[in-house]
Amino acid sequence: SVAPSRADDEPRGDKKAEPAEAKDQVVERKGSVRIGGTEVRFTTRTGTLVVRDEDGKAKAKMFFVAYTRDGVDAAKRPVTFTFNGGPGSSSVWLHLGAFGPRRVNLGEDGTAAAPPYRLVDNEGSILDLTDLVFIDPVTTGFSRSIPVAEDEPFHGVAEDIQSVGDFIRLWTSRYERWTSPKFLAGESYGTTRAAGLSGYLQRRHGMFLNGIVLISAVLDFATGDFHPGHDLPYPLFLPTYTATAWYHRRLPAELQVDLPKALREAEEFARGDYPHALWLGDRLSEAEKKTVAARLSRLTGFAPDQLVRWNLRIPDDKLFEDLLAEQSLRVGRLDSRFKAAAIAGAPA
Repeated sequence: SVAPSRADDEPRGDKKAEPAEAKDQVVERKGSVRIGGTEVRFTTRTGTLVVRDEDGKAKAKMFFVAYTRDGVDAAKRPVTFTFNGGPGSSSVWLHLGAFGPRRVNLGEDGTAAAPPYRLVDNEGSILDLTDLVFIDPVTTGFSRSIPVAEDEPFHGVAEDIQSVGDFIRLWTSRYERWTSPKFLAGESYGTTRAAGLSGYLQRRHGMFLNGIVLISAVLDFATGDFHPGHDLPYPLFLPTYTATAWYHRRLPAELQVDLPKALREAEEFARGDYPHALWLGDRLSEAEKKTVAARLSRLTGFAPDQLVRWNLRIPDDKLFEDLLAEQSLRVGRLDSRFKAAAIAGAPA
């Protein structure tokens, strides 16, 4: 691919007619972090770049934080564009909770430390492997449409993909990274965005990616839509339920000592007898229902009679709220290894 010249990113026409916010605002600073015992020196660029339409008119200013490693060949250095989901979330969670060189100081169990709160070096950052560009989609974080009141054109699946894709093209051109290996890392709805971006960047800007990282993936929303008459999520979630039950020691002894065996059994049940039983519905005899409930109980840790009351279906909120209910605990929604005190009305 041939990188557009910087002139292609500049406004055309009457600059005086543009609002004051229609200009790039970026600041730089130096930093360092130790990752795996090695010091990684980097440059941080923080600010907004103005995304423009085909006529060069400013349509949005998009906020980003980019970390690029010093002392390496940038032309060959990988760069990863990363964002959270929502939709409606800034990239702060992946930035300060996962990938960035600094992270929020938390306890070993993920709970907030006592105040005053602070940032610490992130020993788990991936900055030693790839440069990082954290992107806030329009109307999240500090990213805003121009004029600010005209944000509706950015609130759609295709519109979101276009604006984020155009920003990626702009950043890549501005900082001369067209020859770098390029990756996307998205979380939750960000995985949906990443999937769409892979096609948009290729078709619209001739940008071919080297890989995509999907975190808490949701590419087909029907797979996670628990509602009456729609049975697809129940068998798909079953192996995860089994892994969660194993972690919290809720499985029978023979499965508790062999997680791969437990998962194979869950996957086999989820591919065959379990969805067939859900499909039969009220045509299941009471004896058949009890047989299925016993197998489901073996793989999830829930009591068979409870599963019969739930009509053999375990919505995700039942896992979070009821798996450890007798201990007055609930398990985490984003990482079901975590557990916390059950508080009435509190989200998982």
